[in-house]
Amino acid sequence: MARRSSPEVNAGSMADIAFLLLIFFLVTTTIETDSGISRKLPPMEESEEDVVIKQKNIFTVLLNGKDQLLVEDELMVLEDLRESAIEFLDNGGGTGEDACTYCKGKKDPKSSDNPDKAIISLKNERETSYATYISVQNELVAAYNQLRNREFTRLYPEENMSYVEADKKYSDPRTDKSVKEKLKEKISVIKLMFPMKLSEAEPNKTS
Repeated sequence: MARRSSPEVNAGSMADIAFLLLIFFLVTTTIETDSGISRKLPPMEESEEDVVIKQKNIFTVLLNGKDQLLVEDELMVLEDLRESAIEFLDNGGGTGEDACTYCKGKKDPKSSDNPDKAIISLKNERETSYATYISVQNELVAAYNQLRNREFTRLYPEENMSYVEADKKYSDPRTDKSVKEKLKEKISVIKLMFPMKLSEAEPNKTS
């Protein structure tokens, strides 16, 4: 009796089917993205030397587990935070090389020297609610933007817009390239005048 030969499997067809399935899943699969705060973080600065920061140039903001706001170790309501941060950033208490010619603050020698040295330190406890944390962060960012708006309109009145509006126009893909180039230079100048130095530390765990 003749021995029956084993049927052959067409590997080429199976490879084609596998490839088509792969393409199908790549096209139809949706990847979830985390939503959060839309803010570009500043690049890390590499330095071989330890930088000494004066305590007066640090503005401490703490959110405790009960969503209470402590600014410079004093209780404060959220509505007063923006103005307090502006007062710190715009103080201009430095002299000599640290002097700030465009600052309009009180020039208190016990507060920040200039905007470039001024750092806002934001810290929270693990029990702090997300909504409260975001509200505090928004107020601090708004403080920077308010000062940037002031200087942008002062230096570039011909633009007839604020810093925030200029930044939004620059980021708009529909904006003409020549307009973007012009705005880029002006936005960079304002960012140097009031650099956003917002330090967010790891949350503490309450005992």
